[in-house]
Amino acid sequence: MKKRTSGSDEGGGGDSPSQLIDARIEELGDWRGEALARIRALVTKADPDIVEEWKWRGVPVWSHSGMICTGETYKNAVKVTFAKGASLDDPSGLFNSSLEGNTRRAIDFHEGDTIDEEAFQALVHAAVALNTS
Repeated sequence: MKKRTSGSDEGGGGDSPSQLIDARIEELGDWRGEALARIRALVTKADPDIVEEWKWRGVPVWSHSGMICTGETYKNAVKVTFAKGASLDDPSGLFNSSLEGNTRRAIDFHEGDTIDEEAFQALVHAAVALNTS
């Protein structure tokens, strides 16, 4: 996994995006941190050339030749938004949020949800392929 220092590091005092994501996971300290850590691991395992970024005052972003997805945390959900999700095949039906738009698609994970790791990584692979085509 490549670690890049570009992107906003607001409030990070110069920490790298990867360090800021580590801190967010630790700061959450509950199921959301565990889910975000698992999502991060799946994204970075799916593509070793993924670049981690920190944007919009605290949103983890994973990119490869453009944005792949974001990992936003809310009180009751961890939302993974695929920047070009509407253009991706989703045969497993993982997308369950932001379905009405023409560009993005998202997956909302709630406490107790399991992640279909194979299907999730297939979406990451498809998003990278779309960005690099």
